[in-house]
Amino acid sequence: MAKATHPSLFLIYFISANNVSAVLGSLTLANQQVDCRVLQKGCSCFVPDNLINHASVAMDLYYQSKGRNHWNCYFGNSGLVVLTDPSYGSCIYG
Repeated sequence: MAKATHPSLFLIYFISANNVSAVLGSLTLANQQVDCRVLQKGCSCFVPDNLINHASVAMDLYYQSKGRNHWNCYFGNSGLVVLTDPSYGSCIYG
């Protein structure tokens, strides 16, 4: 009997940038815990160069590296687990 496989899960930032300090806090936390070099200028996930995009990529890196547990996506209720792969161009999530 084949093992059941789970679909890939991704974490994205889902609230508006109305609370910039919350977005920056999430981005800072993720950057302290995982390698976010893909967000540096000239790297695969730098563009679009905006806070929400960078927070989404960093939060997903954190979520994936910590085992994709629901408690790894809290980020002040700003993370949303999705089934649709948000990857674009050469920026690959998960």
